[in-house]
Amino acid sequence: MIPQKKRLLGRTLTELKAVVGSLGMPAFTARQMAQWLYEKHVKSIDEMTNISKQNRERLNAEYEVGALAPIDCQRSKDGTIKYLFPVETANGEELTANSQLFVETVFIPDKERATLCVSCQVGCKMNCLFCQTGKQGWQGNLTPADILNQIYALPEVDRLTNIVFMGQGEPMDNLDAVLKACEILTSDWGFAWSPKRITVSSVGVKNKLKRFLDESDCHVAISMHSPLHEQRQQLMPAEKAMPLAETIALLKQYDFTHQRRCSFEYICFGGLNDSPLYGREIVKLLEGLECRVNLIRFHEIPNVDLPGSVESRMEALRDYLTHHGITTTIRASRGQDIFAACGLLSTAKQQETSK
Repeated sequence: MIPQKKRLLGRTLTELKAVVGSLGMPAFTARQMAQWLYEKHVKSIDEMTNISKQNRERLNAEYEVGALAPIDCQRSKDGTIKYLFPVETANGEELTANSQLFVETVFIPDKERATLCVSCQVGCKMNCLFCQTGKQGWQGNLTPADILNQIYALPEVDRLTNIVFMGQGEPMDNLDAVLKACEILTSDWGFAWSPKRITVSSVGVKNKLKRFLDESDCHVAISMHSPLHEQRQQLMPAEKAMPLAETIALLKQYDFTHQRRCSFEYICFGGLNDSPLYGREIVKLLEGLECRVNLIRFHEIPNVDLPGSVESRMEALRDYLTHHGITTTIRASRGQDIFAACGLLSTAKQQETSK
């Protein structure tokens, strides 16, 4: 059920102070609310028991926590779980019952680590050839509340060790909301996470990436997928507006030798971008930049005629890059039996609800 009252979830401490001020409540109540929300993850205002009953009634009249439980999930035999969350708003506009939208969130447990892949948009403008989310078109930006809700309402929230903004959408295309969510995740009054537990991905969006690097200490991951300008433009239309070479030139202005990490995501397509030629071009591009490369095998999505690479070619590319000083890993495929690639579950759900 979509909340009708205003949501407390997704508000910063400053914004919570404005809420309590508007209701004539003591200023210290804002920090109490933040603790109940972001440390204890309560589902209702009535659970905020150190706030007086009278003040809880004032809050309840206009506000609610606003956590929305997932409406569906798919469980993989390897432990990966894909959740489908309802979205309250897109672009700040209330959605009607007939325009209900959904986003996917993928929980990936791996021994002592548990990573959550978080979405930031409904659909995506980038329209990368190999991504199902881009086939949806762009339907709206998620609010900070709907971004955080994927974490807040996750059944496994207490197990999380890392968050990656690598789900549906381009984080730099919804930068204000992503930065606000990261502020809440990393502030002492919020989730109190280290920025080192959060990675934000991007295809490279002019000006927005620089702003993110200036205003956040979280890790950054760039979607590369080809070191060649013309080929990358065919795979990723965003290459035209901000070429990979410009993105790397920008990254070289920042220090990635200490707390913050820079990485490149590289989907391997069989016979297309996984030969030694590409290894040489990657080494040239990344010279002088402290970074790592994650190789990812492509898995088929509907109506996209691209082949996946074979293990031997990925290993050869990994070994070449590592030999030339670039730390490179092959990311293990997870959740393939539940189609964990972004966009497949939400696309199916939205097609179902639009009938």
